[in-house]
Amino acid sequence: MRLSRKIFLLSAVACGMAVAQAPAFARHAHDGGGDPADARARQVLASMSLEDKMSLLFSVDGGGFNGSVAPPGGLGSAAYLRAPKGSGLPDLQISDAGLGVRNPAHIRKDGAAVSLPSGLSTASTWDMDMARQAGVMIGREAWQSGFNILLGGGADLTRDPRGGRNFEYAGEDPLQTGRMVGSTIAGVQSQHVISTLKHYAMNDLETSRMTMSADIDPVAMRESDLLGFEIALETGHPGSVMCSYNRVNDLYACENPYLLTTTLKQDWHYPGFVMSDWGATHSSARAALAGLDQESAGDHADARPYFRALLEADVKAGRVPQARINDMAERIVRSLFAVGLVDHQPQRSALDVVTDTLVAQKDEEEGAVLLRNQGHILPLSPTARIAVIGGHADVGVISGGGSSQVDPIGGEVVKGPGKKEWPGDPVYFPSSPLKAMKAEAPQARITYDSGTNIASAVRAAHAADVVVVYATQFTFEGMDAPSMHLDGNADALITAVAAANPRTVVVMETGDPVLMPWNNSVAGVLEAWFPGSGGGPAIARLLFGKVAPSGHLTMTFPQAESQLAHPDIAGVTADNVFEMQFHTDQELVYDEGSDVGYRWFDRNHFKPLYPFGYGLTYTTFSTDGLKLAERHGQVTATFNVHNTGTQPGVDVPQVYVGLPDGGARRLAGWQRVSLAPGESRQVSVQLDPRLLAHFDGRHNRWSVPSGTFRVWLASCATDDSQQATMHLHGRTMAP
Repeated sequence: MRLSRKIFLLSAVACGMAVAQAPAFARHAHDGGGDPADARARQVLASMSLEDKMSLLFSVDGGGFNGSVAPPGGLGSAAYLRAPKGSGLPDLQISDAGLGVRNPAHIRKDGAAVSLPSGLSTASTWDMDMARQAGVMIGREAWQSGFNILLGGGADLTRDPRGGRNFEYAGEDPLQTGRMVGSTIAGVQSQHVISTLKHYAMNDLETSRMTMSADIDPVAMRESDLLGFEIALETGHPGSVMCSYNRVNDLYACENPYLLTTTLKQDWHYPGFVMSDWGATHSSARAALAGLDQESAGDHADARPYFRALLEADVKAGRVPQARINDMAERIVRSLFAVGLVDHQPQRSALDVVTDTLVAQKDEEEGAVLLRNQGHILPLSPTARIAVIGGHADVGVISGGGSSQVDPIGGEVVKGPGKKEWPGDPVYFPSSPLKAMKAEAPQARITYDSGTNIASAVRAAHAADVVVVYATQFTFEGMDAPSMHLDGNADALITAVAAANPRTVVVMETGDPVLMPWNNSVAGVLEAWFPGSGGGPAIARLLFGKVAPSGHLTMTFPQAESQLAHPDIAGVTADNVFEMQFHTDQELVYDEGSDVGYRWFDRNHFKPLYPFGYGLTYTTFSTDGLKLAERHGQVTATFNVHNTGTQPGVDVPQVYVGLPDGGARRLAGWQRVSLAPGESRQVSVQLDPRLLAHFDGRHNRWSVPSGTFRVWLASCATDDSQQATMHLHGRTMAP
């Protein structure tokens, strides 16, 4: 059913009026008076003039984009803000992004860094400790490079598997996204670097991203996309939140009081500051009153520098109370103290490339997902004749494009056609799977064929005991994928090679789920995502069994695009990326509501190709003994996990719930369990109470309904093998 935009507008306008009339801008909703960061921020601000406070609200372009140069004092980065003289505060050196330290347009001579694998790989580990380690690594590299704000991590849900920036995010489930992204944020900030939760909110597509209105019932949004952000905030406590380009229910996200003030600052008691995305500010008074605290790179990215002279004029005219300026400045300064960056300012030093690359490698080893392993073709024999085909596997691994792109240490190893337009040619990190495979199995006879000539590849396949085909899909910020197919001739290549040698393994380096018309013709499939700086050795170790696969999908792989909630994206085939971002298709009604990804498939009884939560390994597991208990409103699922195979391995049992009034099942908890062969362990999982509830929009709170709940102990979202029920009495919770 198509939702009423009139309702959206009335709700948004009402929220806007409430914010504009609020009398106590300087009082944080969280304020208890005992937080040292609050006290120190107020002490600093007490000696500042209004001019000094307003200088904190506007950063300038950091250099590199479209040929711009670094400003005086800036290092060459996404943005720079000079601290008020005499304040004792550090200048803000702001760097992209969530996978590592970016060097825009190679502006810094020493700007190469170690890159994590994609956010999807980190999320697919289902390992919060691994996510935190990943955050520690990139936070440390940012600090060693002189930066104190890192623009990551991304928590937008995957509402469309063709999204150009899906690889930066964590997947389609709010609980899994919130916990994994929040853990990475916590790791970054442990290094005295502010992490930025983005892109808030509903920035789920790149098509028309600068103008599109994502229209969704506010209740459904609270139960899906916003719940992911809420859990990420609770888990990671980011110093900053970045509002997104798009409109939400007709209001730009950076002018949306329901998002920025009502939900973020009041309901969630967020004490930090909101910065705009680059080019996402459209006003001064309207944005400030809605809850935007800092305009990003406003001298370059926005139509006007709104938070300079225009905002000053608004304050003088009384359109923006000075109390609001005080609140904006206090939130920014508070975050500087909260993560310790004032007392532990960056010390530029050489990166520990070896150690950091091993972190990226471990992340990829845990996050790659084994989708198919017919006849136990994997792990590979160390003495086999192996034909490696395609994907530039002889030199490196592909990465996603855009503002998360990291300059590879060792340089780019694939020379592209020299595309000038954003985002340029695909970048391959110099981490060769072929070389790593030869190092892991020196007695194997391993050959390489580029795959550009299918006849040549078929001959190589005929001569081998087993074939490993590397296939890529380049996705990037600014454009959604025109289709869900692999790049170039990959589908035809895999089909031909598998016909020549059915003992074929496909290693996919992709930013999204893809269609796999050849799936039943191959023996093995390993989804490696964008593998990062340690990708080559990680893939080789997985293929030869030096480490067992343990990743599980965080996105549903459909059988066809017709199964999607929105089978086509209008305008996605535009040739010019920048024109596509301003495409006239400016409204998208998310009438699937909170049923994102696997919930949509469950609601419509669609069978996916590979379901959310799915992943194989080199041993087998079983679970039993599911018991449910409720105490003081907290539901706990207890069960046993057994390694029934002959190899050590990791299982990720998942707990899903179904509410008494029906609807799609929801992930409510999980546990990652490492077991030796024959070992068993009892596991307890506490279920997030919000996944047992509906959001009550009228009373602005969560409400658990009375009745019988169904609980599944599952290996993936479609596993119905173990179920239990329990009766809960209705209760309400604070938002």
